Amino acid sequence: MTETDVLVIGAGPAGYVGAIKLGKLGKKVVLVEGDKLGGECLNYGCIPSKALINAGWLFHRVSKGLQPGVVGTVKADMARLQAWKSGLLASFSKNIGTLAKANGVEVLSGKASFISANEARVVSATGQETVRFKNALVATGTRPASLPGLPFDGTWCLTNREALDLPAPPPSLLVVGAGAIGLELGTFYAKLGSKVTVVEFMPQILPGMEADAAAIIARSLSKLGITVWVGSKAKSASPASGPDGVRQVAVETPEGEKTVEAAKAIVSVGRIPFTEGLGLEAAGIKTDAKGHISVDACLRTSVPHIYAAGDAARPPYLAHKASAEALAAARSIAGQPPADIGPIPMAVFTDPEAASVGESETQARSRGADILVGKFPFTACGRAQTMRETEGFVKVVADKATHKILGVSMVGPHVSELISEACLGLKLGASLEDVAHTVHPHPTLPEAFMEACEAALGQAIHILGPKT
Repeated sequence: MTETDVLVIGAGPAGYVGAIKLGKLGKKVVLVEGDKLGGECLNYGCIPSKALINAGWLFHRVSKGLQPGVVGTVKADMARLQAWKSGLLASFSKNIGTLAKANGVEVLSGKASFISANEARVVSATGQETVRFKNALVATGTRPASLPGLPFDGTWCLTNREALDLPAPPPSLLVVGAGAIGLELGTFYAKLGSKVTVVEFMPQILPGMEADAAAIIARSLSKLGITVWVGSKAKSASPASGPDGVRQVAVETPEGEKTVEAAKAIVSVGRIPFTEGLGLEAAGIKTDAKGHISVDACLRTSVPHIYAAGDAARPPYLAHKASAEALAAARSIAGQPPADIGPIPMAVFTDPEAASVGESETQARSRGADILVGKFPFTACGRAQTMRETEGFVKVVADKATHKILGVSMVGPHVSELISEACLGLKLGASLEDVAHTVHPHPTLPEAFMEACEAALGQAIHILGPKT
């Protein structure tokens, strides 16, 4: 029997962050993880995908001669890239263990399940033990959703995990699902030479994104030679044939049924809360119809001393949102006042990137809001021109009466970095004037945000527009 103040189940971006924070707040913590420290994000998602994406971006720019004055040949060594990526992930995971230990967090390797509202069983390769706790934080994340006609087999039909570990770019690749994961992986392999076809059930890629931003990315996909079928459904695959294991996949499209050849397929059609097998019923923890753990504004479950954070609790499935929720839950467990998490940004690491925070123009207009909209294209940004990355824009939505910024959407170079200024602006209740009158260094990409705010006021300097 191990006794602790707080049991944390899952060591992803919610679990390990929450555990370390609780340790800093003076709590005795046991952190249980059945796989690797860092969870899905560090080991099979955010970090490895961005490592590959950055390498693919550099390879594509040099090999296609996209930078004037830079000439020569270049090749992609997938084996070395994968080895470097694996070493990077191992280093990150080891560092989490070091940080946990330094903050008094005991790490147990195994699978935890509740046996009551104050006890859990941890089963490992060497046996099992019982952990008795005063509070608990469940942060078990999600797993990929599958399709009936294209079941995962780990060799031809892949989840994001296997797709990130391929030893070579497949000659042909089918990506089912045009969300962030599918498009990021599809773009990477297209840059390395794969013939990529993307199938999306909804009428637009990146469903939920502003249509004008999604259109920029769709155009970029076409330039990369990626075939995209929207409003379409991948139905089934034939048996493998030929030395490359190519299969014929039937796809139902608005123009009728089509067939696509694929040496590999990545299915990325959503994710499912990883809450089965946790013994939630034994603890009295309630879930919704989709399996998410039901929580209140303070991340408490139906059992007041047990909390849940991150993907297992509710969408959106974002690592930074998971960490923020875990920090808020940790403060609540430690008796501190509830924390306001604030607006949650979104970022997609396609080429160009897309990012947003707050209310979109479509959302604001649909509720009948009287708004100002400012839009500034990267073609008018000096820094973007020097980088030869001028696709996209920054759009700002603000209340017409008060000029308070309601939301910002961006598509273009490095907007996953640029969106943070907008996040701070929304958090502090900034107005258009607050940003427009803030001096930004020149020449830089963040100037586009400043000028978008100026454009909403009818005062942009570097684009033509009506004066207000």
